[in-house]
Amino acid sequence: NKPSTTQDNTTAWTKIQMGAGNSLMIRIFGFVAAQEDEQILVKSLTTTRVFNGPCLKWVAPLNSSTTRKAIPLGELEYLIVTNTLTGEKRVEQGPKQVFLGSHDADEGVKTAISLNARQFVRFLDNRTGKVRVILGEAGCVVPGPYEKIKDNEGVLQAIDLKNHEYIRVENKRDGTQKIAKGEQLLFLGPYEERVGAKAQAIEIDAETAVLVRNKRSGQQRLVTEQQIFVPHVDEEVLKVQKLIKLADYEGCIVRGQEGEDKYYYGSIPEQRSFFIPPYSEMVELVWSRGRRRETRDLRLKKLDLRPFYMSFEFNTHTKDNVELILEGSFFWQIVDLPSMVKMTGDTTGDVCNHARSKFIEKVSKVTLQEFMGQFNKIAAEVYQLDDSFYSDRGVKIHSLEVTSYRCADDSTARILQQIIQETTNRMNKLQQQESANEVALQQMAGEIEQEQSKGALIQARIANSEQTAKMEGIAEGERLNSFLATTATQIPDIASRLVCSDPS
Repeated sequence: NKPSTTQDNTTAWTKIQMGAGNSLMIRIFGFVAAQEDEQILVKSLTTTRVFNGPCLKWVAPLNSSTTRKAIPLGELEYLIVTNTLTGEKRVEQGPKQVFLGSHDADEGVKTAISLNARQFVRFLDNRTGKVRVILGEAGCVVPGPYEKIKDNEGVLQAIDLKNHEYIRVENKRDGTQKIAKGEQLLFLGPYEERVGAKAQAIEIDAETAVLVRNKRSGQQRLVTEQQIFVPHVDEEVLKVQKLIKLADYEGCIVRGQEGEDKYYYGSIPEQRSFFIPPYSEMVELVWSRGRRRETRDLRLKKLDLRPFYMSFEFNTHTKDNVELILEGSFFWQIVDLPSMVKMTGDTTGDVCNHARSKFIEKVSKVTLQEFMGQFNKIAAEVYQLDDSFYSDRGVKIHSLEVTSYRCADDSTARILQQIIQETTNRMNKLQQQESANEVALQQMAGEIEQEQSKGALIQARIANSEQTAKMEGIAEGERLNSFLATTATQIPDIASRLVCSDPS
């Protein structure tokens, strides 16, 4: 496209005409030729003109001429041309050849934008401030002469919203917002911008609810109606709640807007499952944990109201200044939840620390020997004689047991081990003696029972002999009676016999 000078053109034509014998006329009258894709730019002292090829133009001696190529534009190319005199711009769009005007300047050939079905582009007119939106499908999109692409990203992708998705869109011109719900392919308007990312619609069912706040009024509402929930344009989702379920043995505390506490129990059917109301929250209790309750980081929202065991360990001193390490367990239960919340924020810590102080008080009044003989009695007194402390805190201690104890000092521990061993040996001997006595007693009892059985046998034999003799006597008497009865009919009586025996 490099133009040739007027002198070059004149010289070329002079050489051609000199061969034809007319060189004198050509030297005075210069001609410039332009092909089909060229134009001649002729500058005089006052004007500038262009002649598009193909052409042959005569150039006056005082004028200069330049040939320049036309600008070819493909099907997807365009050119922005500026009139340097007026400042007006125009767009030349291919496919064609562009011949610039005498005062035109171009900004270079540019490629047009091609949009598919899911793309769009927004152009901002720098002169009017208007925004033009071109939606796909468009094969050759060319900005206006005063337009530029509005978005830094250039070509934008439409927002693909599924049937369970939504997005918040803000109109930057008037500040209004809207909620665009799926299912759709969303193209933003001239002044619209997405606010945040796509969000999932919330499926509200029997076990799911949504707490939302109206940003205009500040009011909260709990949505429990079963639906695929999308917030209104003035609403924001504060929390997705799951249905709170309490077992029969569980309880919890819900604190309202005014700070009042409401207690829920799984044993009450209408309180067994619920959603937390607006402006409310479940109270989280922070208790101490560990055998010595040195760490307070046990967080509970649901409380187990059944009896359960809780172990403890602490150091104490006897009257004879022996340091002991006591280990044991509580079997305890929460019986009055409101009283517990009112009186303490660390139930396990309070129970163990109070028992510790009572143990220290009572153990300090007995010697090691006395403690070894009555530590279970001391443990019972710790909670039985001070029951008001626990009842005031809504707690019932069912039992308190010392499961083991040992000396903190190693040397004392060895002596204590010897004492325990001797005590164990003595108990074993006593147990053996008791076992031997029980064997002797059982043997004696067996002999007594044997003799008693022999006596019973003799008595039975005597009774049997008497009964046999009695039966024999009765039988003998019956025989005599039968004999006498028989002879009475056969032998005459005595009187008759006397009469018969008288000789007279």
